[in-house]
Amino acid sequence: MKLTILFSLLLLTGIATYTSAQKSPKKKTVSVKAKTAATPTGNGKALYTQYCLSCHQADGYGVQNLNPPLIKTTYVLGDKVRLTKIILNGFSERVEIEGEMYNNVMPSFNYLSNQQIADVLTYVRSNFGNKASAVTVAEVNKVRAGK
Repeated sequence: MKLTILFSLLLLTGIATYTSAQKSPKKKTVSVKAKTAATPTGNGKALYTQYCLSCHQADGYGVQNLNPPLIKTTYVLGDKVRLTKIILNGFSERVEIEGEMYNNVMPSFNYLSNQQIADVLTYVRSNFGNKASAVTVAEVNKVRAGK
């Protein structure tokens, strides 16, 4: 009987040792800040998510033949006035980007404040692999005023 108890204790000790060895070690918690481009108020990403993501997608690649990509195109990286006018007036032209045709209508977002427009355009121009200058509120003011 003593042998059975001793064997049982050894077996339980072995199982406990094996089980504790199988548990994954505690992972160190490391705080990592997401690398996003700074915008005047920091709302560019939130605005993009709310107003642009459904058509231009989370990765900025858009939807083939419907909603154009926002990645390294002259529409995004080029003339800020043209880009701002697209936000303010919408866009309904058939357009070719990198050999692909896109023809979905983009509605006007003229109800956004000038600050919001500057924020979302700055976000788009400095994310998705884009590296273009910020759009300022003053620049949006001029476009909205028709100057």
